[in-house]
Amino acid sequence: MLRSNRLKRALTEGREVHGILASLPAAASIELIAEAGFDFVVIDTEHVLINPETIEHMIRTAESYQLTPLVRVADADPKTLLRLLDGGAQGIVLPNVEDPEVLERAVAACKYAPEGERSLNAGRPGAFGKTSLADYVVQANREIMVVAMIESRQGVAQIDAICAVPGLDMVLEGAADLSQSLGVTWQPDHPDVIQALEAVQHTASEHRIPYCAFLRQAGAKVHWRARGVGAFMLGDERGIAFRALQRALGDVMAPVDSEASRS
Repeated sequence: MLRSNRLKRALTEGREVHGILASLPAAASIELIAEAGFDFVVIDTEHVLINPETIEHMIRTAESYQLTPLVRVADADPKTLLRLLDGGAQGIVLPNVEDPEVLERAVAACKYAPEGERSLNAGRPGAFGKTSLADYVVQANREIMVVAMIESRQGVAQIDAICAVPGLDMVLEGAADLSQSLGVTWQPDHPDVIQALEAVQHTASEHRIPYCAFLRQAGAKVHWRARGVGAFMLGDERGIAFRALQRALGDVMAPVDSEASRS
C-alpha cells in the first residue's frame, strides 16, 4: 500500500534531508543506501537501463526501510509515469524541464481527478483494493511528488513560469548539463553556472518550492545552507563506490617506508 511520503513531510516541516541517485540496477543498492541513513533515493532510469521488475523490487526495498523512492524518468511520457507510480514510486523526477506546459502535463499524469487525469488502478499502492479506492486517490494526490530538474539555459529563463505550475513539489538542479548549455562544459562550479543556480533557487524560494542542491565541492553545503536550502543530493552511488574502491586500493598499494616496516 502507499506509504506516507517522509521526504515530502520533512520538506514541509523544514527539516534537512539527504538523497542520492541509485544507478546500480539492484535492490541491494537500495539496501546499502538505506542502511547508510539517507532520507530519499532517486532511482535513475534516464541514464540507466533497468527492467520494470527490478525497478519495482528497488521500490519495495526502499519501502521496507521507510526510504522515500523517487524515479528519474527519461521523458514525461504519461504511460511511463503511470506504470512507475502504479509500481509504488512516491515521486517522479523530470529531467531538463524547460517550459511549464511539459510540467503541467506531467503533473496531470501523476494526479488523480480532480487534480489530474491519472488512470485508476487498485494495484500495489492501492493495496489491491483492500481499502476504499475513493480514499486511496485522495491519499495518492497528497503523497506523490513531482520534481523538476533545471538543466539548461532555457529552463533557467523559464523558472518563474515553471515554479508557478500547481503540483510542483521540488526543484532539483542539474549543474552538469546546465554547464554545457551555458558553454562551460563540465564546469559545474563555474561562476556562470553558480549564478544561474542561485537565480533558480531564489525564484523557487519566492514560490515556496523547496530547492535541492547537489554537493559536488567542499563548502557547497555551507553555501546553500546560508541561502536557506535544506535538501541535498550527494551524487550517485556508483561514483561514491568507485572513489571508495580507488582510495582503498591506493592505500594498500602505497609504498611502505622501509624504516617504519622494520620497527
